[in-house]
Amino acid sequence: MSLHLKREGESTFRHKIRRMMRIMGIRVIYQKPNTSKKNNQHKIYPYLLRDKVISKANEVWCNDITYIPMNRGFMYLVAIMDWASRKVLSWRLSNTLDVAFCLSGLEEALSLYGNPDIFNTDQGSQFTSYDFTNILKSHDIQISMDGKGCWMDNVFIERLWRSLKYECIHLQEFDHVSQLRAAIANWLKFYNNNRPHSTFAELTPEEVYYGGNSNALKPKNNKFAA
Repeated sequence: MSLHLKREGESTFRHKIRRMMRIMGIRVIYQKPNTSKKNNQHKIYPYLLRDKVISKANEVWCNDITYIPMNRGFMYLVAIMDWASRKVLSWRLSNTLDVAFCLSGLEEALSLYGNPDIFNTDQGSQFTSYDFTNILKSHDIQISMDGKGCWMDNVFIERLWRSLKYECIHLQEFDHVSQLRAAIANWLKFYNNNRPHSTFAELTPEEVYYGGNSNALKPKNNKFAA
């Protein structure tokens, strides 16, 4: 902000800008609440993806929760992504960090897309809970968890959150959950089906997912639910 004002011909200092922004209640947009609270009574699993080459769909899925601000209050968003293709397989919104919305998203992804070899999450209590890990074990899925404070271990879904917020959430104002749900659904549909990735030679996540896994069948109900 200080540099911008100097380019406009205003002579000022960073500490004055910081003080004025504080007085006026102007703050930068960033995620505040910690969505990954650890439960020390839950088992933590080792990180299985270090130096692992992941080249096909359904080899690794990843899962994460992020904070979504609204005009009044906020919501939590959880999503499951296929690591190799970056395709978002399922998502859910909730006004609490209860494990129920994470379980619902997991069950939908498994019913629509089958089982991954490895499922990677952070060490949040939702993902280390018995209910969540028991579903993974019952489907013979290996459990992988990020190192403590190592957001780079789940970097692709972190990039998804950044794009979603910059391109959708922070450009609109949401008074009702129904508005927010519709906006997220539309953006994720665009992301999966129409947004090319330079990493994949301009293919979309949807194209990479099905092109890289000839045995995968598109689900009959391919609409996002929340």
